[in-house]
Amino acid sequence: MTLQIKIDDSLFKALDKANLASGIKREVTRSGANLQREMMRKATFKGHYNGGRFIRPTGATKRSITLIKKDGGYTVVVKPETEYSPFLEYGTRYMSSQPFVRPSFLKQKPYFLEGIYKLMK
Repeated sequence: MTLQIKIDDSLFKALDKANLASGIKREVTRSGANLQREMMRKATFKGHYNGGRFIRPTGATKRSITLIKKDGGYTVVVKPETEYSPFLEYGTRYMSSQPFVRPSFLKQKPYFLEGIYKLMK
């Protein structure tokens, strides 16, 4: 899941002229860190059965959640790095979903937008 805000050159120049560019970078970084923290908090799983054997959760997905800054600080990517994290998020026909990415994103989104609106005032 990605929240993408595209800024064209004229808007970027206006933001830079109004000294808002650094504030936006700070808000993106702050919101990204909060998203990572919330995602890690929600990444508590129940375990599952495989071939009649119960497999305990190892915490690998929680530990794999990374934050990567891109585009000079205007973009952050927060995501779990385990290859099976989509199965945890969406479930399978054998395992119920245990969402942790989307709920975290939806919780953080209004705070991010509020922070951006405050910068514009």
